[in-house]
Amino acid sequence: MELQQSSNNKKRTLLISIILNLAITFFQAIGGLVSGSLSLITDALHNLTDTFSLVTSFIAFKLAGKKNTEFKTFGYKRAEILAALLNASLLIVVSFFLFKEAIIRLFHPISINSGFVIVVASAGFVANSLCAFLLKRHSHGNMNMRSAFFHLFSDAVVSLAVIIGAVFMYLFGVFWVDSILTLMISLYVIREGYLIVMDAVHILMQYAPKGIVLKDIQNDIEKIEGIKDIHHAHVWGVTEEAIYFEAHINTEKDIKISESCCLKDKIEQILKEKYSINHSTLQFEYDSCEGVSLIKTKL
Repeated sequence: MELQQSSNNKKRTLLISIILNLAITFFQAIGGLVSGSLSLITDALHNLTDTFSLVTSFIAFKLAGKKNTEFKTFGYKRAEILAALLNASLLIVVSFFLFKEAIIRLFHPISINSGFVIVVASAGFVANSLCAFLLKRHSHGNMNMRSAFFHLFSDAVVSLAVIIGAVFMYLFGVFWVDSILTLMISLYVIREGYLIVMDAVHILMQYAPKGIVLKDIQNDIEKIEGIKDIHHAHVWGVTEEAIYFEAHINTEKDIKISESCCLKDKIEQILKEKYSINHSTLQFEYDSCEGVSLIKTKL
């Protein structure tokens, strides 16, 4: 009951944050077009991507309750990975376009309604700070919520930078500051988008999750009494949090199934406690594989 209440609170907080972010994104985009500020439009783009991240997090909570089916044996676990890949790819393309426009404006500055930019960016700063505050209490112990919190916190910092730039434009009439801010924000967004793309590709290509070394797992398992070696091992992530492991376990002697279950429990305890691997498939055998190696190189 308590877990259900906690999940509902997280969903409610995410929903409020999504609505606030959508509103401020629309407000900033219109404000950027009216005032002529590229940095404000770039900030709106950054907000839009974070809104998408919040939507993805919300959908992830909703889909988590869906059961796997005969045809969708992993359920909808990778829907958020595909969404993140698409979102980040579009983000990079648009950011490159804004980067190009910023360079053109740097050499040909135009007059910007800096007072209007200050008002709009301030509203963005307040909204992002409020959303970050709402998510902070849910960010401990949950990667999904922690990621959403840091996205919104960075949004608040970017909005603050736009405000400072607009103040300089208002006081000193240095409109090239808008282009400089756009270049800086675009580079930041491109970098963040690139990292998201690489993380998504890493998971979709079924690479070993970051921080997990297969050789280390092998050494820990082969220290267990009764195990001769492990081979044909694979470790991969279905999502950031769902990590899978499979391997052939070669025992030192021919044992009963009940004895292999005891070994299985010891292995799973090591995998869970030390490597956060929450699903494993172990095939026990006794001298049945020839020319064994840790990784099976041929299918």
